[in-house]
Amino acid sequence: MAKLPMKQVRIYGLKSHRKAILEALQRFGVLEPISKDLSELGFSKTDTAKSAATFAKAAETINGAVDVLERYSPEKKPLLSMLGGKKMLSVSQYYNTVDNAGRALDIAREINELSKNNYELEADIAKCESAITSLEPWSGLDIPMDFKGTKKTRALIGTFPEEKTVADILNGINEALAGEGKADDPLYAVDVNVLRAETSFTNACVFCRREKSGEIETCLRNMGFARPAYVTGRPPLEEAEKLKKQIKDDRALIEKNSKRIETQTKHRDLLKFMVDYYNMRIEKYETLGDTNQREKFFVIYGYVPEKYCARLEDELTRKYDAAVEIGEPGKEDEPPVLLHNNPFSEPVESVLETYSMPGKFEIDPTFIMSLFYYFLFGMMLSDAGYGLLMIVGCAFLVLRFRDMAPGTRKALKMFFWCGISTFIWGILFGGFFGDAIPVISRTFFGHEVAFPALWFEPIKDPMRMLIFAFLVGIIHLFTGLGIKFYQMVKDGDVKGAIYDVIFWYLLVGGGIVYLLSMQMFVDMAGLSFKLPPAAGTAAAICAGIGALGIILFAGRSSRNPAKRVAKGLYELYGVTSYLSDILSYSRLLALGLATGVIAQVFNQMGSMFGGGPIGAICFILVFVIGHALNMAINLLGAYVHTNRLQFVEFFGKFYEGGGKKFSPFTANTKYYKFKEEN
Repeated sequence: MAKLPMKQVRIYGLKSHRKAILEALQRFGVLEPISKDLSELGFSKTDTAKSAATFAKAAETINGAVDVLERYSPEKKPLLSMLGGKKMLSVSQYYNTVDNAGRALDIAREINELSKNNYELEADIAKCESAITSLEPWSGLDIPMDFKGTKKTRALIGTFPEEKTVADILNGINEALAGEGKADDPLYAVDVNVLRAETSFTNACVFCRREKSGEIETCLRNMGFARPAYVTGRPPLEEAEKLKKQIKDDRALIEKNSKRIETQTKHRDLLKFMVDYYNMRIEKYETLGDTNQREKFFVIYGYVPEKYCARLEDELTRKYDAAVEIGEPGKEDEPPVLLHNNPFSEPVESVLETYSMPGKFEIDPTFIMSLFYYFLFGMMLSDAGYGLLMIVGCAFLVLRFRDMAPGTRKALKMFFWCGISTFIWGILFGGFFGDAIPVISRTFFGHEVAFPALWFEPIKDPMRMLIFAFLVGIIHLFTGLGIKFYQMVKDGDVKGAIYDVIFWYLLVGGGIVYLLSMQMFVDMAGLSFKLPPAAGTAAAICAGIGALGIILFAGRSSRNPAKRVAKGLYELYGVTSYLSDILSYSRLLALGLATGVIAQVFNQMGSMFGGGPIGAICFILVFVIGHALNMAINLLGAYVHTNRLQFVEFFGKFYEGGGKKFSPFTANTKYYKFKEEN
């Protein structure tokens, strides 16, 4: 378990070599820049925000074009290709591609413009189709829908919200006019034409004298009359034909644009490269903007892992005539953290990073955590069949895809080791896809073949499993306290280690030993042994010493004796948290039983169809689907609860975190990665 030592590096170079040095540092990816203000020494910084914004806009344009190509002509990729990682390019290939990338932005703009045109054409098609739908009920109208009438007449074209006949409309008008004594006036005569009448609407055209049209329209509106939503200067049928032709023309243009876009797929790799290229330039210019420089030279401050310092210095001095100073970080500095562990523990680094990186003076707990992590995960899943699938699946993917992303590789390696642990616990507990071997042999071969547990079966002896889970929890918690003791002694706080660790060991450990000497507790736990009374007496004395020590020294920071004791009593109350922490490990029993019981249920369901050919087919279907679901659910449960036991119970005893992860200036690319050529 280790954190790589960090060195503080200062790089001095000529401004004529600035671009080359920054690009080299970006490819090396071993330096995390430090922002320094050296204006008092005559240094200044370049404002690169405008250039970075230009590159960001170009990257957005090209990335949009890549997305358009993926929509119109999806790239055919083999199954699991996402695990293949980024394509590797050498530095010479990188520069050759850059030199031939002059038209990339123009190609991207053309693709985006064609896609935009298609989007607008599709919107126009939707609009035309909606208009045709709204015109269909007006197909009986042989005059333009915006027809206003003649010199002496007025045409009122619109819709009523319910089914009406000509008589209904005339009666409605006459009733309205009768109230004003105008019903018999020939000047108010109207001609009503019902074009289409259905339950929910009636389309009609009403003709009246122009000078009386206002009053007639008022009568119609009182009956719910409204002008149509879509009005055109042509008869509806003629307008519909025009719209259909427009749709046809739009679709032809969409097809033409789509074919043009598809022809640009030959530039897909170039466009992907340019996305990475511009993103790299954005990062480079952001770093450049924070670089202190004078008229002829510049200086870069940064942190570099000690193991890379010699080669970095050699490369920069030999190729770019730079001067490199390497020193130790100051006491007030907070160097970033880069973890370095053996292949067994390294995969669990991602779990630690999820919680927090170690602080400046903290040890890296990854190795010890990995031992418990694999151990606890295997106990929770505890099925040899599931473990075997995890081992084979993860090993195949890791060996098959050697260039996969580091984070994905770590995750697969972690589940590989978890699979080994799961397999071992499955053998110890007698679980192989639940009780698949006895069920299959009994159902299809008429003779039961047992798969005996190498240790015991938790389903048949849950109390034994529960006691073992508590024992594992106690060891886990005490190991956390042990790490705290080591860190405090390492930091020179020996008294604090005694007060904050040893006393808790005495109190909690003494309490546990005392319980093991009590007949009532032994009977409740179903233990086959009981410690002698002398051991119980000694344990009680140790617990008392521990409790007294906590009361007297837990509040040692306070000078007031009363407050000191009060704080000590409050800290002593924390013994209840140890009880709850130990009880938390009962989840080892719960999840282990859940995996086994659900697996057995699916096996029994599959065997219900008998042992014939149909029964075999049904058993296979139930077996595959059931165990796939069971494995997925309990795999997730084991992962979540193993993390919880690490983060809450284990880290809660010693770990503070708060460190900053090492974040070097590097090529954070999406599609390609680059290798140095020695």
